[in-house]
Amino acid sequence: MEKVTIVVHSGDLDRFMSALIIGNGFLAMGAEVTLYFTFWALQRLVRGRLCAAPLSRMNFFGIGAWMMRRKMRKAGVASPGRLLADFRAIGGRVIACEMTMEIMGIMKQDLDESLIDEFGAVGLYVHETLGASKTLFI
Repeated sequence: MEKVTIVVHSGDLDRFMSALIIGNGFLAMGAEVTLYFTFWALQRLVRGRLCAAPLSRMNFFGIGAWMMRRKMRKAGVASPGRLLADFRAIGGRVIACEMTMEIMGIMKQDLDESLIDEFGAVGLYVHETLGASKTLFI
């Protein structure tokens, strides 16, 4: 079985969605996939912040992200919450970076633990990538 790891570094809506869509695509093709949430992406796993993400460009104080979410709904694109739930339901793993949590002052109780399979530092990520045939950074 092919193994893929994706470092989810950005919490911006467009980049976060790309990581989830690509991760689900690999899972649908039979790959084993791990998402490693670090730095700004970890903010999406804080309770209540999964869908409250700005765009990386043309956010315009939130109007751009609102317009993008509206366009995605009209096009039938699943929400970030649905994509992440589907990802985990079909076997994808989510790891939250403990070092990032410490640096950014995020406590485990701040995070929605129903979205996370494991907490780990860079050693866990490195272990995951050693057996991976593909590693992406988004």
